[in-house]
Amino acid sequence: MEIIYWGIIILLIAASFIGLVYPIIPSVLVLLGAFLLYGVLFSFEPFSLLYWIIQGLFVVLLFGADYAANLFGIKRYGGTKAGIWGSTIGLIIGPFVIPVVGIIAGPFLGAVLGEMLVNRTGFKQALKVGTGSLIGFISSVFTKGIIQTIMVIYFVIVI
Repeated sequence: MEIIYWGIIILLIAASFIGLVYPIIPSVLVLLGAFLLYGVLFSFEPFSLLYWIIQGLFVVLLFGADYAANLFGIKRYGGTKAGIWGSTIGLIIGPFVIPVVGIIAGPFLGAVLGEMLVNRTGFKQALKVGTGSLIGFISSVFTKGIIQTIMVIYFVIVI
């Protein structure tokens, strides 16, 4: 039975990393679910208050990194709130409209359309903002991947 339990925990951890590029999966919640499932199936004994505080700080850092990377990418390339909103909407809708490619194309197209429709930005500048959105998304995935890896390593060390 232990093997099945570990299999489920490992699947949740893997799903959390898939959630980095597929935004419909709430990656950090799935990762925390894996930690909680370990406690339910095995024992909460290894998890001290300090453990949960540190993991909680990592969760806050994950949300901050996600927001900051997207904001920085768009603002750095001259985008506005319309580009940020468009990028976010494109990130959520893109994978459903254009499977696989939509993960990358969604935020890009969303930022471009957001800038062009709301701010009447020229096409060339809107493309620049879309590129910033793409750079922000990729750097966000990379940064969040590092943070989640640290969370998993800390989990393994503690247990």
